[in-house]
Amino acid sequence: MVRPPLSELDRERGHRLGTILRQARGDRSMAEVAAAAGLSAETLRKIETGRVPTPAFFTVAALAQALGVSLDVLAEVSAAERAA
Repeated sequence: MVRPPLSELDRERGHRLGTILRQARGDRSMAEVAAAAGLSAETLRKIETGRVPTPAFFTVAALAQALGVSLDVLAEVSAAERAA
């Protein structure tokens, strides 16, 4: 299956998601949070920097749980930015 190209909005949301996750990580190391979420530190790095603008739902859910961030909050931020 060929994936359609990402829109500018998709890329912007990916950067916002990465920023939110990075802020939630705070002083914890990337390796610590990635391990808690069952991911590699490189995967987390790519998400935080927006290089993976559309991570899989279960990846985001695992990060949200490891960081103590509600998926509702992430959805609200995305919806608010989309409507703006």
